[in-house]
Amino acid sequence: MNPLPASVLPAGVRARIVPGINGLDIHLLEAGYETQGRPAVLLLHGFPEIAYSWRKVLPALAAAGYHAIAPDQRGYGRTTGWDADYDGDLTGFRFMNLLRDAIGVLFASGHRTAEAVVGHDFGASVAACAALVRGDIFKRMVLMSAPFGGPPSVPFGPPAAKAPDIHTALAALSRPRKHYQWYYSTRPANENMWRAKQGVHDFLRAYYHHKSADWKANRPFELESWTAEELAKMPTYYIMDLADGMAEAVAKEMPSATEIASNKWLTEAELKVYSDEYQRNGFQGGLNWYRVRTTGRANGELEVFTGRTVDVPSTFISGKSDWGIYQVPGAIERMQKAACTRMKEIHLIDGAGHWVQQEQPDEVNRLLLQFLKNS
Repeated sequence: MNPLPASVLPAGVRARIVPGINGLDIHLLEAGYETQGRPAVLLLHGFPEIAYSWRKVLPALAAAGYHAIAPDQRGYGRTTGWDADYDGDLTGFRFMNLLRDAIGVLFASGHRTAEAVVGHDFGASVAACAALVRGDIFKRMVLMSAPFGGPPSVPFGPPAAKAPDIHTALAALSRPRKHYQWYYSTRPANENMWRAKQGVHDFLRAYYHHKSADWKANRPFELESWTAEELAKMPTYYIMDLADGMAEAVAKEMPSATEIASNKWLTEAELKVYSDEYQRNGFQGGLNWYRVRTTGRANGELEVFTGRTVDVPSTFISGKSDWGIYQVPGAIERMQKAACTRMKEIHLIDGAGHWVQQEQPDEVNRLLLQFLKNS
């Protein structure tokens, strides 16, 4: 496997593969690598993304004097050594092991500490684990799009009564629905997206459009509770129609040729970098992260940290049109009031949906550098 070619990367950003990190050969992008002794910033992408999602952030960090490092995480892109078999071993995709991957990338890049760990979408889960568990290594935390409500709790006293089954309740609605994370955990999900009738490229185009500020119906608000009726207020990329796969769900919102041509934050050439990677790999590597979460396989090791808080300086950046802020009712409030003791500010950026660092990179870079300077 070769690194991404320089022709698709911004000036000053290089791609390379670092072998032997926690059983993986990790592909990463970096900027500011030319000068020794620079402080590191580690950037962790989400789903369905790759390190390339940070292409507009890496140069800004380097210009400010940082060594910015963005790996293709386990299951993604040009990183190899992970198991793409649905029936394979999920152990490697546990969150503590994903954190071990991240620490390995940092150390292999010549750093013992990072000035900040920055996580977007599912990458925010790994970033939160990093700050929670190894605040001595990761001096600051920046979360994007996905709030951290704290580690799972251990019941104090007798176990609580079992909650009603949310999936049965969603399916019983007058418009039957299902939750995307549990759909992503099913065997057909990878094949549905990888072999989508519209092709991987158009699938991703519709998916990114549907969750962006370009889709004008993205007007998120706080949900009252984890109930079927409340969850069903979210768009179908989160609470899907029961009969649809994700390929069918987003196909209904495919942007027009005019909209595609006018998209400046994700051009067709940029989207092709993503679609080429997913056409080759499929989606199962990233979907395995969801399977670990929905099956509870990571809960035991994370429950060890019950009641523990993130005590490093922290901030949260998201698009104002991003439903990800509210998909877990109460999470953003728990993050501010309980989970993070030094959460400086929460920034919701106009003109951005879920892909905030791509849709509004200048404002993200401004806020990120301001936080690094002042915290």
